[in-house]
Amino acid sequence: MIFVRSEKSALRVYDSVVEFIEKKLKLRINRSKSQITRYHRLTFLGFGFLPGKQIRLTVPKEVRKRFRKKAKYLFRIGRGRNLRRFITDTLNPFLRGWANYYRLCKVKTMAEELDMWLRRRLRLILWRQWKRPRTRYKRFITAGFKHDHAMQCAYNGRGPWWNSGTKHMNIALPISTFTNLGLVSLSSLIVMY
Repeated sequence: MIFVRSEKSALRVYDSVVEFIEKKLKLRINRSKSQITRYHRLTFLGFGFLPGKQIRLTVPKEVRKRFRKKAKYLFRIGRGRNLRRFITDTLNPFLRGWANYYRLCKVKTMAEELDMWLRRRLRLILWRQWKRPRTRYKRFITAGFKHDHAMQCAYNGRGPWWNSGTKHMNIALPISTFTNLGLVSLSSLIVMY
């Protein structure tokens, strides 16, 4: 990575560096990976750069997609397991490692969005573990719902993903539930550093 002020000087430096590496050092340059671009369109070692007077690090979209893909794989593993054990043994180490790597980035809103998505995925696991509408009804009654409301929520006939994002699941399983289960928050981990 070589940073210069203008596109003209970038072209000049690129040509001279390519010539030095290929002729003097007798190495090959991968032309598809070597490019001249603006710094805010660049990704390097999983980091992106935000435009502005002061350069700030960010997490590129591709990295966020990979995070979700890996997390989905982990959630598939945790479907039939005890939720507390799954969170402490499998999910938390992954979240801590990711947060440690990107702790220098200013990504509080993105971390909060990922936290909401993770909690929704955990609600999805619980909805699937409750299996029968009768069990779901009992869980909603325990959460303090009235009979009619609990019946309506438990027997709605919608899919698990839809139910995991609804208001009744957010009321039955608030953020404090997952905090008590030991789930670490990405936004708190990233802000901490």
